[in-house]
Amino acid sequence: MFTIEHEFDATVVTLIDEGHSPLTEDVTINAFEDCLTIEQYDPREDRVVTITLSLVQLRDLEAALDLPEGVYRIRTAEDGDEGGD
Repeated sequence: MFTIEHEFDATVVTLIDEGHSPLTEDVTINAFEDCLTIEQYDPREDRVVTITLSLVQLRDLEAALDLPEGVYRIRTAEDGDEGGD
């Protein structure tokens, strides 16, 4: 299950673990204009852990989910064509 909320400066998606035990804590994703943060409560340390991804990292993650194992670099029109791979 998940929820989506639109706030002033971010879109917030919360992923709720409904699977079989052991369940993990909810994951909150905050999509801002210039980055994306992923937050999850860590009960072992009694604190919220935050990971920040740039928009370039987010683009790379999106592409990686559809590719086989390997090392990749995404070229954009701004990069120009520098010849072969």
